[in-house]
Amino acid sequence: MDELWTEKYRPNTLDDILGQEEIIEKLKVYIDKGSMPHLLFSGDPGVGKTSTALALANEIYGDDKKANFVELTESKERGINAIRGTVKEEARSKTLTEKNFKIIYMDQADDLTEAAQSAFRRTMENFSENVRFILSCSSSSKIIDPIQSRCATFRFRPLSKEMVKRWIRMIEDQEEFQIDENAVNILIRVSKGDMRKLTNLLQVANSMDPVITENIIKNAVKKTKTADIKGLILKARKRKFGDVREELFDLLIEEGYTAEEVLKMVNQEVHNIPLSKDKRKEVISEIGKVDFDLARGSRGEIHLQKLLAFFAALGDDH
Repeated sequence: MDELWTEKYRPNTLDDILGQEEIIEKLKVYIDKGSMPHLLFSGDPGVGKTSTALALANEIYGDDKKANFVELTESKERGINAIRGTVKEEARSKTLTEKNFKIIYMDQADDLTEAAQSAFRRTMENFSENVRFILSCSSSSKIIDPIQSRCATFRFRPLSKEMVKRWIRMIEDQEEFQIDENAVNILIRVSKGDMRKLTNLLQVANSMDPVITENIIKNAVKKTKTADIKGLILKARKRKFGDVREELFDLLIEEGYTAEEVLKMVNQEVHNIPLSKDKRKEVISEIGKVDFDLARGSRGEIHLQKLLAFFAALGDDH
């Protein structure tokens, strides 16, 4: 495929952000004043938190954005050692432009351990003259109070169905494909308000057929499902069992996969998960047991939940 549509159609200015008018108006005040506090963006995945941070940096720094904006998005930057190392070093360095602060954006800040958050709070305090942090999270309740109290919090709303439809039709016009109304409705349903996921699915569907129907969307979902399975396993390893149960239910009920199909995808994805040789053998053995149970007609969702719990019990060393 050509350029990713999630990047091609990412908003460049605050006025381009969809559905967050109240937040945008407040952020524009900071631009007018030439200063801002630390910010905490909370909301579901794909509702515009990262795009808003990037657009804000574009408007504050213009051509100097690259020298003043640091984006931390990888999971390896979530541990306490990263906070004391990479993040602290970035915060310590001063901007080399006329602006009196740089911006550090951290996605998925709610994945920080409590110890890492405590270290992060000290970094916020010690280098407030140099840097402003924008933290993004799905749930602000997982952010410790001392950090929340140092931030202006903005809660991003899910986009309305009509606004999502306008987004799909805009891309349809720009990319010159056709998508029928049934396909639009299924695309909206399976993406669950995540505009990044929706846009990726739309691009995959377009690569399969320029006339996008309900079946094309369903095939696009199957084609991209492997990444979701990997995410499901990683969430199980982090013991996020509430999310795991919900996503497993969606696979089996909403999207119509059989337990055997899900198990097959898990088996394929095991080789892409960081595990030691011995632990990988344990997992493959456990998958074999689940496969045997499913063949005997046992309730699939129960055994799949037990398998995902097994990933959590393996421990964190790889």
